[in-house]
Amino acid sequence: MALQITDATLEEVLNTDKLVVIDFWAEWCGPCKMVGPVIDQLADEYQDQAVIGKVDVDNNDDATSKYGIRNIPTILFIKNGEVVDKIVGAGAKSLFVEKIEKLK
Repeated sequence: MALQITDATLEEVLNTDKLVVIDFWAEWCGPCKMVGPVIDQLADEYQDQAVIGKVDVDNNDDATSKYGIRNIPTILFIKNGEVVDKIVGAGAKSLFVEKIEKLK
């Protein structure tokens, strides 16, 4: 299950040597509902190799603003505090796996 990330916990989550994958989503977003289960699966599959979590954009303005999130779902891939890749919109699980494998 993906980590629930909030404005209050974001900095703590980013304080790691591992790849951090963050799904910016909202309850009312149709494509987000398609991506959500994939993110949860990846969190389980890569739990020892990456930190994978979700930020609810409706309840976490600071995190959303920090990364300039304008469209959801947006999935950021962060390494050493820097965004190294991103996916905007829904995508197949294989796309996420390919990026994680390349960046971890």
